[in-house]
Amino acid sequence: MTDYRRLRVALLGAGAVGSQVASLLRKHGDELADRAGATLELVGIAVRDVDAPRDVDLPRELFTTDAETLIIGADIVIELMGGIEPAREYLLQAINSGADVVTANKALLATHGPELFDAADQVGAQVYYEAAAAGAIPIIRPLRDSLAGDRVQRIMGIVNGTTNYILDRMDKEGAELGDVLADAQRLGYAEADPTADVEGYDAAQKAAILASLAFHTTVPLEMVHREGITGIDKATMDAARHAGYVIKLLAVCERLIGEPDAASGATGASASREAISVRVYPALIDRDHPLASVHGANNAVFVQAEAAGNLMFYGAGAGGVQTASAVLGDVVSAARRHIAGGVGVGESTRANLPIVPIGRVTTRYQITLEVDDQPGVLATVAGILSGGRVSIATVEQTVERDPDHDGEEGTGVARLVIGTHKALEQDLSDTVDKLAASGVVERVVSVLRVEGD
Repeated sequence: MTDYRRLRVALLGAGAVGSQVASLLRKHGDELADRAGATLELVGIAVRDVDAPRDVDLPRELFTTDAETLIIGADIVIELMGGIEPAREYLLQAINSGADVVTANKALLATHGPELFDAADQVGAQVYYEAAAAGAIPIIRPLRDSLAGDRVQRIMGIVNGTTNYILDRMDKEGAELGDVLADAQRLGYAEADPTADVEGYDAAQKAAILASLAFHTTVPLEMVHREGITGIDKATMDAARHAGYVIKLLAVCERLIGEPDAASGATGASASREAISVRVYPALIDRDHPLASVHGANNAVFVQAEAAGNLMFYGAGAGGVQTASAVLGDVVSAARRHIAGGVGVGESTRANLPIVPIGRVTTRYQITLEVDDQPGVLATVAGILSGGRVSIATVEQTVERDPDHDGEEGTGVARLVIGTHKALEQDLSDTVDKLAASGVVERVVSVLRVEGD
C-alpha cells in the first residue's frame, strides 16, 4: 500500500446511516485511500449509548459519549446524529477547529445553513452535504458545480420516499392512504410519527436546500410554501387516474420573470425583475412526464436549465447504505481538498433574489366539487369562475342518482371535475373560497395543482 498522509475522521452518530459509513470506511479503507490520496483513519464514533445495538458489527473501543473531545484534532467530522442541537454546536466547534465537515442533516441545513457556511468561510473550511437532499442521488454537486455556469429555471423533485411509496400504491392498488401508511410504518418506510413526511416538512427542508443552490440565494425554511398529502383519498386518486394524471408530492423551485420590484416601488416593465418561488404540495403530473414513472420509495429531481435543457436525477432517496454512499463521496472530496491545500469553496448565495409568496405564482388547478343535480348549477359555477378571472379548460360531470327516484332530475348529487387554464394562484384560491361559500356547492372535494407542462 502507498504510504499516504493520514487524516483523522470523527463520526457523530451511529444510526442506520452512521453505522454503514463506519463499516464501509473500515471495509474499503485501502480503496478509499487510493481515491482520496490520503489514509482515512476513523478515530472514534460519538453516540449517546455505547452499548446500544447497531446495524453492523463495529469495535466497541471506537465508541465514546464524549463528542467534544473526539472533535478536537479531527481533520474531517461527519455529523449523522440528526436534529438541530447539539448537532449545530458540534459542527460549529469542528469548523472553528479547522476541520471540514460532512453532514446529511437537512433540518439543520434548512434552518442554520447560512450560519454554518459563514463559519466555514471565516476559517477556510468547507461544509459538504450531498446526502442532505435526496439520499444517494448526486444532486448537490451538479447544482453547485456542474450547472454553475448555467441558469436553472425550474426544479421539480420527488424528494420524500415515504410519501412517494404511499401515493404510488394508492395509484396502483386503489388503496386508502391510512391503510398504505400503516403498511409503510410496518415495513420501516415511515416513522411511528409520520408527520414530517406526510405533512411535507421533510420535503420543504430539501426544497429550501435545492433552491438555495439552484438560484444562488439563501432560502429560509419559513419562505417555503408547504402542503402535505393527508387530504388525498381514493376518490381523488381515481379522478386523477381517469384524467390521465398521477399524484406526486412535489418540491417545486422556480425562477419567475417579470416580478414587480417591490424594493424600488416602481411599476411597469422597466421596473420588473426576477424572483423565485419555492413550494411543496401534492400535484397532478401527466402520466407521460418522467416524474410519473418514479415508483416505490425512490426519489427523482427534474431540472430545467436554460442551456443544458432538461436533466433527470433518479435513485434511492433514503436507506442506510445508499445514503452512506453519498456521505463517503463527500469524505473523499474533503480528503482531496486537505491534500491539495487552500481554502474551502464558499457557497454562492449572492444573487439575493426575492422569494415571492405562493399567491403570486401562476398555476393550473383541477377542482372537484359536489353539487346538487339541479338546473343552472353548472352555469352558476362557471359564472363564479369567470368572475374570479379563472378560465375553464375542461369540465366533466357525473351524477349519482337517488335509487328511489331513478332518472329524475334534481334527485341526485353531481360531481364536477373542473380543469382550469393557468391563472394567478391568488385568483384561483379566492375563487375556490367563493365556490365553497356559494350555496350551490355542497362540498369542495379536492383542489390539486397541475404541474409539469
